Amino acid sequence: MNKRQFMKGMIVFIAAGPDFATLARAAYAKADSAKAGGSGDPADMGLGDYDPSEHWYGMGIEVDKCIGCNRCVVACKAENGVPDEPYYFRTWIERYSVLANGETEVECISVDPGKQQREPPAENRDVVRSFFVPKLCNHCAHPPCVQVCPVGATFATQDGVVIVDQERCLGCRYCIQACPYGARFLNPNTHTADKCTFCYHRVVKGLMPACVEVCPTGARVFGDLRSRASRLVRMQRMSKISVLKPDLNTEPKVYYSQLDGEVR
Repeated sequence: MNKRQFMKGMIVFIAAGPDFATLARAAYAKADSAKAGGSGDPADMGLGDYDPSEHWYGMGIEVDKCIGCNRCVVACKAENGVPDEPYYFRTWIERYSVLANGETEVECISVDPGKQQREPPAENRDVVRSFFVPKLCNHCAHPPCVQVCPVGATFATQDGVVIVDQERCLGCRYCIQACPYGARFLNPNTHTADKCTFCYHRVVKGLMPACVEVCPTGARVFGDLRSRASRLVRMQRMSKISVLKPDLNTEPKVYYSQLDGEVR
């Protein structure tokens, strides 16, 4: 009987460890080290004196700059080992087409180059406007997914990133159902919950998330909300900012500028 089978047979809930930041650093150092053939020791991963309590991360999306190229989606899959199947995403792009009759059509842009269609279908000649909206985990300050996890596998780090410890996760899907943004899926390879992590293994080394790094138009903005010099903070100060589903009071940390009222 392996660890997951044993845990699934347990009736009682097991509390999570108290030091989530240390757990996060160790988990991602181990994962990144495994890719590079390292020892798995955070000290060997170049993290140095990184202190998560000094940071509070978020991401901005400038909707009017997104061209729907899907480079961010492809980069995310490659960087984080997301299954190749076109229905598993840590981030994805939606195209919104607003019709003359007031209706709005929403389509997820395919990662298959042969199926990508960046213009509305020809038969929809009554399209008033069309635009792209990147979606991902919102890394809420009050994440409902954390509240429902029975074993503390889903947790928020001190620097504001919501992640999943795959060694603890039972694959119960509670967090997937609790996420109001549809940003989680059950990984068919690990049988655990999977989602965007802001590429935490890169961020703690001072690097940008993969999706931000490859965006050709700079539509994605990542930054430390505690730094006045952060591009994200400047974006908040100089643009009209919106968040998805603000009425849920989850306090999401993915901010959209120029967000159309039709987006949901």
